[in-house]
Amino acid sequence: MQTVHDFLKKAETYYIATIDGDQPRVRPFGTINLFEGKLYIQTGKKKDVVKQINVNPKVELSAFHGETWIRVAATLVEDNRTEAQESMLAAYPQLRGMYSVNDGNNVVYYLKDAAATFCSFSGETREVKF
Repeated sequence: MQTVHDFLKKAETYYIATIDGDQPRVRPFGTINLFEGKLYIQTGKKKDVVKQINVNPKVELSAFHGETWIRVAATLVEDNRTEAQESMLAAYPQLRGMYSVNDGNNVVYYLKDAAATFCSFSGETREVKF
């Protein structure tokens, strides 16, 4: 899990894919945080991505850095605890201009049953599950 976290941090931007009915939707994200042994992401509850996650919490994340890319398949689980939200905002203080703990809009999810695949043109593919 630490390797996945570190890769996504280095990449800075990753893309998350959700399902909207029968249409895939992909958008950029930039938050990734380790908290209490779980990997977390953050977004706003008012966004369409949250509506899509509520219907189907299975997602894929993808990012590219250097000559390597990653795909992470996981199920997102909402964590509405103050501590989880505060941890994310402490890791990304720039979010405090848009979100605050328990503001009714800030939402954090952790990745459950995750399988990360690291790929490159020059090396072997490897998988990490957490």
